Amino acid sequence: MFTGSIVALITPFQNGQVDELALRNLIRFHLANGTDGIVPCGTTGEAVTLTRQEWEHVISVTIDEAKGKIPVIAGTGTNDTVKTIEMTRYAQSAGADGALIVTPYYNKPTQRGLVAHYTQIARKVDLPLVVYNVPSRTGGNVLPETMAELSQIETIVAVKEASGDLEQIGLISAYCGEQITILSGDDTLTLPILSVGGKGVISVVANIVPQDVSDLLAHYNAGRHADALRAFLRLLPLSKAMFIETNPIPVKTAAAILGLATDEMRLPLVSMLEEQRVQLTDFLRTYGLLNMASA
Repeated sequence: MFTGSIVALITPFQNGQVDELALRNLIRFHLANGTDGIVPCGTTGEAVTLTRQEWEHVISVTIDEAKGKIPVIAGTGTNDTVKTIEMTRYAQSAGADGALIVTPYYNKPTQRGLVAHYTQIARKVDLPLVVYNVPSRTGGNVLPETMAELSQIETIVAVKEASGDLEQIGLISAYCGEQITILSGDDTLTLPILSVGGKGVISVVANIVPQDVSDLLAHYNAGRHADALRAFLRLLPLSKAMFIETNPIPVKTAAAILGLATDEMRLPLVSMLEEQRVQLTDFLRTYGLLNMASA
């Protein structure tokens, strides 16, 4: 259902407010450059520091601007099952095509707790759900056996896998087969994850080079594996540069350098150190996104 290059969209701010014009322009940029789906209000979208009103606004604007041309998978996950159900219901009522639901953070549920959490959400909301497994941020990991159990639930259609563990991701593929779509949650592992059964990526670097990420997926899915490898290796240093500081600091800084949006963030995230900004600018220039005299 959800495959290809899906962008984990930044949320642009201007003077402390969501910049709706920039948000709409970003979505148009993705529609024009091969992006297959949009995730608003995920980690990269700074969802945890959006007010409820802002969160609803970003979701509704994204759905309105996407105009049904590509799927919108709203980030609705929290560490409270009841609240997650309520937010997922809102996303459904707003017209989202799916919901990205991060594993509960801070509470650190057991594997049984994870199954109960996702099962309850699936029972209460009739919307395609994407499990988001990112142990480095949540302190918990969805094991392959747990994912196999969750894959039996009809509306759980995909997993965004950001564990960084290829063996684990391969086991998910082995245990779940076609019952679940595996999406890379790490740009630096997209090609390896495709090789063990992945069908796409929820990408940070696609914020600034959407066509290139789309081309990588298109090459691989068409069986042009040598072309896919070349595309992946070209992207790899830039993808890694998106994490020289905490995401989304580098990608928002890159977007500002490229004139796509401001680099304004919400505390406790702060602007990039100048030394790191110079390093990031060098990555952008080496990739060919800047003229030698610019930035």
